[in-house]
Amino acid sequence: MSLKVYIGGKLYDKADAKVSVYDHGLLYGDGVFEGIRAYSGRVFRLKQHVDRLFESAQSIYLKIPMSREDMARAIVDTMAVNDLKDAYIRVVVTRGAGSLGLDPRKTTDPQVIIITDAISLYPPELYEHGLKIVTSGTMRNHPSALNPRIKSLNYLNNIMAKVEAINAGCLEALMLNHKGEVAECTGDNIFVVRKGEIHTPPIDAGILEGITRDVVIELAKAAGITVYERTMDRHDVYTADECFLTGTAAEVIPVVECDARLIGSGKPGPVTVDLLKRFHALVRSDH
Repeated sequence: MSLKVYIGGKLYDKADAKVSVYDHGLLYGDGVFEGIRAYSGRVFRLKQHVDRLFESAQSIYLKIPMSREDMARAIVDTMAVNDLKDAYIRVVVTRGAGSLGLDPRKTTDPQVIIITDAISLYPPELYEHGLKIVTSGTMRNHPSALNPRIKSLNYLNNIMAKVEAINAGCLEALMLNHKGEVAECTGDNIFVVRKGEIHTPPIDAGILEGITRDVVIELAKAAGITVYERTMDRHDVYTADECFLTGTAAEVIPVVECDARLIGSGKPGPVTVDLLKRFHALVRSDH
């Protein structure tokens, strides 16, 4: 069966799912998106994802042509049409077709696109043995230039850092902010464990407010683990007992090496392993 893609209220076969080459989402990366997961036929943290999508759109002065409730319903319906139980959902809202100039007032008909498919970001063995990362020379966007809290279609900042990771033989790169502080990775938030306590950069370090990040913080606190959101530098990563990344696609994945320095024992640590188990238990339960 050909996957169906939702565009502007209609469903199209994957091969026929098209938007205009004049769409400012293509021409300028002018739009916003969300990546969402579904487990056992249930969309995980749907309200939070839809809320973040609308907040990103409001921040870039983009009016989404449907309500939050209608958006949530369209996401669930598109997944159901494709008969998917465990799925990755990509929701995209573009500025719409316009002129070849930058002026957003010359665009019409913002496009809402919903894609439901499978995704496997990291091979299973990396969850067992851990990930190696490197620090990217590409700085995270300055919040006054393009705030990282906006999940925009302009992802070149992250892609350039990803290229650096791949060129270094890694799958992920650590990105620093304009102050040289730890921000996040190209597609994931970062956490470290020190003396049984968890530390992660704060929102004002120039990071995306990750939905999975929030879930993991909730799970850690419920397990009686102290969580600090504080300014961090690479020393905190290098000298940590454990390190892990969180993201919608990645879920919770251990990091065992950064810039050729072993982290802790060089194996996934007990806190990371426990949180991954707790996360899997949560997404497979009623939520």
